[in-house]
Amino acid sequence: MAQLECKNLCLGYEGKEILHDLSFQISAGEYLCIVGENGSGKSTLMKTILGLQAPLSGSVAFGDGLKGNEIGYLPQQTDVQRDFPASVWEVVLSGCCGRQGMRPFYSREDKLLAEENIKKMELTNLKKRCYRELSGGQQQRVLLARALCATRKILLLDEPVSGLDPMVTASMYRLIEELNKKDGTTIIMISHDIAAALQYADHILHIGKNIFFGTKEEYLRSEAGFGFADRKEEENYESSI
Repeated sequence: MAQLECKNLCLGYEGKEILHDLSFQISAGEYLCIVGENGSGKSTLMKTILGLQAPLSGSVAFGDGLKGNEIGYLPQQTDVQRDFPASVWEVVLSGCCGRQGMRPFYSREDKLLAEENIKKMELTNLKKRCYRELSGGQQQRVLLARALCATRKILLLDEPVSGLDPMVTASMYRLIEELNKKDGTTIIMISHDIAAALQYADHILHIGKNIFFGTKEEYLRSEAGFGFADRKEEENYESSI
C-alpha cells in the first residue's frame, strides 16, 4: 500500500485554482523531487499534505501505518526564524512536541531521540550554541534534526539548500541521501536544482502547465521534462558567469 496518495487534488487560495486534478502516490523509502516553475503550487501542495491548508477538492490519504502527525517538515526559513534566540538543543528537542500528547514535559525518550538526531546531523559540538549565531548550513542541519524528531518515516523538505554555498549544499544532499538510503526514510523534496533532483530522486513530480509523475528516466523523455531540464541548466550557467 502507498505511504502517501494524493488523488484528484485541486489546490488554490480563496477559491482561485492554481493546480488542477493532481494525482500521485509514493511508497515507503522512496525519494521524490517536486519541480516546476515559480508559482506553480509546489509549496501549496506540501502545505496541503501536511494538513496546513485544505484542498479545493480531492483527497490526501496516508497508508503503511503513517499518521498525519508523523511527518517531519523542513520549511523555507524567514528572516525572523533565522534570528530565533534559542539553543541548538532547544530547537531540535522542540521537534518532539507532536509526540508529547498531553504530557507537559519532554520524556527521557524524547531527549534521547534529540541527542541521536543531533549526532546524526553532526551537530554535537554546537549543541549549546545559540541558533541565530549559526551559519545558514548549520541552521539547516539543526532544522533537519528537528524534523527527524517528529518522524522516522517521512520528511517533507521545501528547498532545503536554498541560499547555501556549493560545498554546504553538497553536504546537505549527502545527509538527506543517507537518511533515505541507510535509514529508509521517505523523502519528498521541493527543488529548483534539477541536476540534483535527477541525481538523487527515484521519482519526479513536475507541476505547472504540464503535470508529470514518474521515474526520472521517464521524466527526461516526457513533454513536461523535455526542455525544462535544459532551460534550468542554461539559467544556472548564466547565473554563474
